[in-house]
Amino acid sequence: MVGIKPKDAVPSAAVKFFGAGTAGCIADLITFPLDTAKVRLQIQGESQKVEGANAVKYRGVFGTITTIVRTEGPRGLYSGLVAGLQRQMSFASVRIGLYDSMKQFYTRGTDSAGIVTRLMAGCTTGAMAVAFAQPTDVVKVRFQAQVRMAGGGRRYNSTLDAYKTIARTEGVRGLWKGCMPNITRNAIVNCAELVTYDMIKELILKYDLMTDNLPCHFTAAFGAGFCTTVVASPVDVVKTRFMNSAEGQYRSATRCALTMVKNEGPSAFYKGFMPSFLRLGSWNIVMFVTYEQIKRGMTRTQQYWESPL
Repeated sequence: MVGIKPKDAVPSAAVKFFGAGTAGCIADLITFPLDTAKVRLQIQGESQKVEGANAVKYRGVFGTITTIVRTEGPRGLYSGLVAGLQRQMSFASVRIGLYDSMKQFYTRGTDSAGIVTRLMAGCTTGAMAVAFAQPTDVVKVRFQAQVRMAGGGRRYNSTLDAYKTIARTEGVRGLWKGCMPNITRNAIVNCAELVTYDMIKELILKYDLMTDNLPCHFTAAFGAGFCTTVVASPVDVVKTRFMNSAEGQYRSATRCALTMVKNEGPSAFYKGFMPSFLRLGSWNIVMFVTYEQIKRGMTRTQQYWESPL
């Protein structure tokens, strides 16, 4: 990321890797109810078609949260949290923590990184992260999408049970279900999120609008969250529907997208837009602000221990 002054020590790759994963987990803990509401709204048309009149109807972000609390209790908002934290620790660490290293790789170690180089770095780390963390994402989405059945049971009893059940009933490939649409989504998300944050922050510092501190990080993160939501929402909806689908329901992510257009119209691609924006905007703010502070704190601690007495 930009904004490090010459007198400041540059955070190591290990600091960025650990810091990104930790910041991602903190952001998930705070914004997870919004993410659950987003998933429920995204699959609503599909659920109503399968379950008919018995399907729970969600209206709006806060209406969805209220309905979940009323029908499933407050814990329903955090269904899949364990898998979500597992995902962030492996996913954010790679896609965000290795972003600067990938930029340096493409520029052969120089500090001048153009827009094309940044986009390439974002696409690369986004795809790498999916390859590592896809099973955790599948389990997270399945947990968030499931509602309590009439007898009080659930599709999966625990995170470990979900991994085992998916592997047993759908094969190991089931844990990587939706991998291609997720790679597409995360290439888009990474480019929109990291590159936008990088460039907004660079412009703010270049024109001395703010110093490299919390207000600057907040502004850049908010802008990155909005741009990411607009660009990535269609792919995100398809990814969620496809990963949550029963075996054989859709032959491919493309078929899933075509079915959505046929049954629900083009507006289906922006279902759950407001919770997506509230979630991504708030997630970006919490994550980037926390990430910058963790990097700064860990680097200062490292300097302190390595400096002579």
